[in-house]
Amino acid sequence: MTIEQVQMLIVGGGQAGLAMSHMLSQRGCSHLVLERGRIAERWRTERWDGLWFQFPNWSVRLPNFPFPHDDPEAFATSEQILNYLTTYATFVNPPIRCGVAVTGLRRDDSGSGFLLETSGGLIAATTVVIATGPYQRPLIPELLRDHPGLFQVHASRYRHPSQLPSGAVLIVGAGASGAQIAEELLRAGRRVYLSVGRHRRMPRRYRGRDLVWWLGAMGLDQTPVEKRGTDATLPLITGAYGGHTIDFRQFAADGIVLLGRLENARDSTLNFETSLSDSLGYGDAAYHTFLDMVDAHVERSGLDLPTDPAAREALSDPPCLLQPVRQLNLRAAGIGAVIWATGYTYDFSWINLPVLNASE
Repeated sequence: MTIEQVQMLIVGGGQAGLAMSHMLSQRGCSHLVLERGRIAERWRTERWDGLWFQFPNWSVRLPNFPFPHDDPEAFATSEQILNYLTTYATFVNPPIRCGVAVTGLRRDDSGSGFLLETSGGLIAATTVVIATGPYQRPLIPELLRDHPGLFQVHASRYRHPSQLPSGAVLIVGAGASGAQIAEELLRAGRRVYLSVGRHRRMPRRYRGRDLVWWLGAMGLDQTPVEKRGTDATLPLITGAYGGHTIDFRQFAADGIVLLGRLENARDSTLNFETSLSDSLGYGDAAYHTFLDMVDAHVERSGLDLPTDPAAREALSDPPCLLQPVRQLNLRAAGIGAVIWATGYTYDFSWINLPVLNASE
């Protein structure tokens, strides 16, 4: 059996793989990139039409290739990000093979290199870079697996409101995707139920600067993983509709019905934990802690920036927080669709090397 020999192999043709290829080419390093789909495949097939990027235009950049924009403080659409990545690929001109999946990775018989099983045959490599990203396998709970006649879709397969059948929509998960989809459906005239778990909400802008600017100014974006603490909850931010601070109390005021964390289901009846108040309280604490950090940094550094008292104003608790819904009957509520915005898990089952921990 013929085994192809390469010096360095990059698995994945997304932004990480393309950037790595660009850096290697600049240094004259021979390499090959394998991409199981097309370049930026997930931006093509696993993002909804109305998605807005979470970071302002000025902060979007890849090595030696700035993101083109007319407004540095605006937020890009998913189509603009896709166009940016494909144009970057043309700029990089990587040695890439698309449509080739890597199904196995192990040490070669000599123990000094690696052997990769791919849909195009065996490849031996001296060095392997895994650039497959964190969004590998969508997580969908089994709670409603056998429910007849209910339209269910993971956020990665949601496309637009008209994709869903008529009726109300239940979104399980209020992270960045769930929150943005909830707003989109509400604006499309749908009745929306949103199951909210623990979260860390952050200000979109504070004292005249975007969150991302503050992360850089205070050096938080350079904090090593081992020093970030045990809380792996991602910051809750959005770039939708010009970008704004996510406030679930405002969601409720706008008409979204907030629910606690989904606990279990029996037939058409869903049961929710009485955790909604605690979840919002956790998010509020994270939000105000960050504002305090910024204020301390401004004073310590002598920055001439305006105060922002409006950022600390709080809406009153909505009825769904004061009297939380413990049970919800799908038929009685007229819910015709469930969107699982429940995140992803890693899939490194193809890697047969002692490099993974229990969570991977």
